[in-house]
Amino acid sequence: MFQPYELFVGLRYTRAKRRNHFISFISLVSILGVALGVTALITVTSVMNGFEKEMRERIIGASSHATVTGLGPPIEDWQSIASIATDHPEVIGAAPYVEGQVMLVHAGRSTGALVRGVLPDQESQVSELAEKLEQVDSLEEALQPGEFGIVLGADLASYLGAIAGDRVMVITPEASVTPMGFVPRIKRFTVTGVFRFGMFQFDRNLAVMHAKDSAKLLKMGEGFTGVRLKLADTGRAPLVASDLRQELGFNNYVSDWTQQNANYFLAVKMEKTMMFIILSMIVAVAAFNIISTLVMLVQDKQSDIAILRTQGASPSSVLMIFIVQGTLIGVVGTVAGLIGGISLASNIDVVVPFIEQFTGPVLNPEVYYIDEMPSDLRQSDVIKVGLMSFGLSLLATLYPAWRASRTDPAQALAYE
Repeated sequence: MFQPYELFVGLRYTRAKRRNHFISFISLVSILGVALGVTALITVTSVMNGFEKEMRERIIGASSHATVTGLGPPIEDWQSIASIATDHPEVIGAAPYVEGQVMLVHAGRSTGALVRGVLPDQESQVSELAEKLEQVDSLEEALQPGEFGIVLGADLASYLGAIAGDRVMVITPEASVTPMGFVPRIKRFTVTGVFRFGMFQFDRNLAVMHAKDSAKLLKMGEGFTGVRLKLADTGRAPLVASDLRQELGFNNYVSDWTQQNANYFLAVKMEKTMMFIILSMIVAVAAFNIISTLVMLVQDKQSDIAILRTQGASPSSVLMIFIVQGTLIGVVGTVAGLIGGISLASNIDVVVPFIEQFTGPVLNPEVYYIDEMPSDLRQSDVIKVGLMSFGLSLLATLYPAWRASRTDPAQALAYE
């Protein structure tokens, strides 16, 4: 006889007979429920991972890994700060910047923007701005000192209706005192290019100009707002920032990208946790279906259980028979879900555009900061979801199997 016989009998019970088609249908529903839950869980987790990864890459590419700002007047000797910072083994680049809030006006439209003054020959050490330029070949060509050129974010330029060669009016919040009273300081800049990071926060709100031009505009003389740093490992930014605070003293404030964008990543982490919990309930509901399936099967197989007991089967053997059947349902559902989830998460870039043909854009860049659905499938998440699904399925079999093992042969065969 097939050994172990508990496995043989358990597998036989999974096949439908004339009397228990309904039970087999419930088993199929349970398998589909587990598969659907696992597929949804892997897909959503991968999308949330991709969203977090994409946000991090775009934020780091547009801003900086760490920033040193002066707590007093503008920094004039930025080279000394950069020298101290680059002496740290994990700092691989440094560049000064000037920053301030302005109002941009063009063609009857106005909007607030963050203006950032940079040194074109130094900027490539700390950001990817030069790689994101459009309508111009290089940052050095677009930003010449004294020419008052300005490079706009793509969405900002689109809102203002400005293209390369147009002149935009830049208004600073500081006013100048004249015989006519307080008058806002206004300067016309020529649009020399457009950049596109693919993140609405920067493409809509950031304008870049030469540091000398921005210093004149903001009346900072020869000074800078601070120094931006690039690190070898962005994950160690908080530790590096802590080291630099001690080296640079109390006259400078050092922050890193995790502090500057903490709200974004905390929100993503909370959403990912909540989505995991909510979608895990789908798997839990499917596990409850396994309980109902096995309870009905135990009731249907009372006489079979009694006969097995009279032939010498122990309660533990009966217990194992029904654990085998419940576990098989869980394993088949989990494996099907893993295959479906991995396939869907790996092809999300094909599935989403197909859905958008019927529903329109899925992501609004003004809300989600990105305009395409990302996916980052991680082996650790697949293993975690698979083990959770299998564990819930195995747990769901225990009570019905225990009831089957407690069956009294005499009572079960009394009316046969």
